[in-house]
Amino acid sequence: MFNYNSKKMNSLFKALDDHTRRKILDMLKSGSLNAGQISQAFDMTKPSISNHLDILKNANLVRSKKRGQFVYYSLNKATVKNAIAFLDSLISSKSKDNQANNNEIIYTQDNLE
Repeated sequence: MFNYNSKKMNSLFKALDDHTRRKILDMLKSGSLNAGQISQAFDMTKPSISNHLDILKNANLVRSKKRGQFVYYSLNKATVKNAIAFLDSLISSKSKDNQANNNEIIYTQDNLE
């Protein structure tokens, strides 16, 4: 059962409600990156990227680890899997009508943007 009013869930969906943050998550699916590497992909200031990374961290979508003078960010796959499980629970049902509809859903990059 999901806690629909939890602060964590609210912060997760707030974090996902921004194109820049979704792009950062997409970049991190390939592995850890430091803030400088992430900022190179965007035409914005480093403080703006840092703010986006803070929002992603607060939503527990990314983890950070300091290595030397750099902070590396990585995708928190457990949180992503929990979000997917929640969304899947919205369309999953034992009824025949919903099962037929579930079979028609096709996930593409277009309907995720």
